[in-house]
Amino acid sequence: MKRTFKATLALAVTVVLWASAFPAIKVGLDGYGVAGLSFARLAVASAFLLLAAPLLGVRRPRAADLPLIAVCGLAGMSAYQVLLNWGEVHVPAGTASLLVSVAPVFSVLLATAFLGERLTTAKVAGSAVALGGSALIAIGGGLGYSGAAWAVLAAAAVQGVYHFGSKPLLKRYTGLEVACYAMWAGTLFLLPLAPAALRGVEAAPPGSTLAVVFLGVLPSAAGFVAWGYAVARHTIAVATGALYLVPAVALLVAFAWLGETPTWVDAAGGALSIAGVVLLSLSRGPGRTAAAAPDRPEPARSAGGSRRVPSP
Repeated sequence: MKRTFKATLALAVTVVLWASAFPAIKVGLDGYGVAGLSFARLAVASAFLLLAAPLLGVRRPRAADLPLIAVCGLAGMSAYQVLLNWGEVHVPAGTASLLVSVAPVFSVLLATAFLGERLTTAKVAGSAVALGGSALIAIGGGLGYSGAAWAVLAAAAVQGVYHFGSKPLLKRYTGLEVACYAMWAGTLFLLPLAPAALRGVEAAPPGSTLAVVFLGVLPSAAGFVAWGYAVARHTIAVATGALYLVPAVALLVAFAWLGETPTWVDAAGGALSIAGVVLLSLSRGPGRTAAAAPDRPEPARSAGGSRRVPSP
């Protein structure tokens, strides 16, 4: 009972941390800009995970896996951060969380195209509904808003690439290990943006710097640790099902923190997107225990297994 409570608490912590990342990005952008925030967040997270790695039992990756780790880091960390941050310059934080929630659609489409996975009627319907909801959000605003919304949707797409690319790695490493490797690789790819981050440290208001530290230490680093703990002790259906709450919690946090109120177009499009992702998830069949599988809508595997789930 105590172990189940701790796992459920870890799952709740993960949802809140990943949801709160979206409004925190808004605050960080004010002082660091897109380039500075992208590097600073990953750098803080990488340093935290590097210090924690020995305690978490993170192993050194095989040399043969480094090219694939580089691809995962470039797509799921570097490109994702830049695109999401760029999009949030104009897109409200809560709306961004709704758009990112469709990342599993892209990983499923890639698996169908390159791994020969069967494209069922439920997968087609779920993908169409989810992408339709995202398109509704993207075209529902003005020109600048729409362009930024497409950038956030592109961030969801590169997350799909990360989920797809991490699948072979999850056969040999835990989800936490894959997240660490990708985080470290992504930070290296964004090193050219380090001067922008340093300028932010010098000139940004304290609130923006606190937001950067918060993003790196909590949603980016501690969030993966909590997720790994939770997914190893819950069934995949329960663990990934809880992540459907991320956009809803993000909307609440954005309202309380930033005073953002979603429009009816955002609400309708978000409802469609989440409904499509849920349908897509149901098409994969009954859930197994996480001990037999791993992480983010297939990133995560914890000490036990493997599974994919969207993250901020």
